Amino acid sequence: MNEFSKSEAYAAAGVDITAGYRAVELMKRHIAATMTAGVCSDVGGFGGLFELDLTGMQHPVLVSGTDGVGTKLKLAFLMDRHDTVGIDCVAMCVNDVICCGAKPLFFLDYIACGKNVPERIEQIVKGVCDGCVQAGSALIGGETAEMPGFYPVDEYDLAGFSVGAVEKTKILNNAEMKPGDVLIALPSSGVHSNGFSLVRKVFDVEHADLTSPVAALGGRSLGETLLTPTKIYVKPVLAVMDRVRVKGVSHITGGGFYENIPRMIPEGLCAKIREADVRVLPIFDLIAETGKISRRDMFNTFNMGVGMCLVVSPADAQTALSILHDQGENAYELGEIVSGERRIELC
Repeated sequence: MNEFSKSEAYAAAGVDITAGYRAVELMKRHIAATMTAGVCSDVGGFGGLFELDLTGMQHPVLVSGTDGVGTKLKLAFLMDRHDTVGIDCVAMCVNDVICCGAKPLFFLDYIACGKNVPERIEQIVKGVCDGCVQAGSALIGGETAEMPGFYPVDEYDLAGFSVGAVEKTKILNNAEMKPGDVLIALPSSGVHSNGFSLVRKVFDVEHADLTSPVAALGGRSLGETLLTPTKIYVKPVLAVMDRVRVKGVSHITGGGFYENIPRMIPEGLCAKIREADVRVLPIFDLIAETGKISRRDMFNTFNMGVGMCLVVSPADAQTALSILHDQGENAYELGEIVSGERRIELC
């Protein structure tokens, strides 16, 4: 901590730079858990340094992704629980990066707040570090911006940035996709980090009981269920890619099935999915019932229990499922690729 860097004038304007130093000291032990062989800088520098290990790679390609947590943060504020949203932030970035076939290498975060409370910032960054460990990615830098008058004193925003690498010949290419290929679903952990503007409206979360057990949710509270962090799929998906030719990957985020699955389907083909085969989580049934939301709107907004979808050939389907099961994923066949111009058909 820099004991000589103080500004009474800046503090009077609402910015306590010494709180920033304290927050960095508190988060260091969490960041240390994310360190990988490529990291060559310490926390506190002007830039994060990472040495690329290109062993065995002829034409490496960098892949980047950036995202935030969105209005799910409102739940964190209401419940005063800040140690999980960082996982969401990492997940939303690294789950996108692996859709290209890339391995995430390092991560940076950005926290903007109305008031820097070091202990709260530590909890946020702890979540980021937990997510990085799950993704096998190093947290090599970040920024905490105290912005009084711009954000309420008890609120903040959180965003992140991931960089990965993939051999050019291994970048996923849906040109090989054809009728008869199999869609494999990887279950979600819940609502993940999308659709929360609708979720908050449906449950009127500012006035809802977020802590009492709910029978429809298996005895879990509404707040606990909604705050469940986004699942990170990096390790199981990369394990499949090591042994199976994956023809397409879709991260089911905002826009649900109808927006995200078509993004991996080439022209002239269609993902045919029987709605009855989707293992819908109870929280989505509760959202639909409480908000009187049509089934199509549900599938066009939420992941509905499927956080990620892979496409493989029929000959590789059982191998892929076996690998995923060994990785702890309760994956299952979701549908098949057929000829058609609609890109996706739920029947």
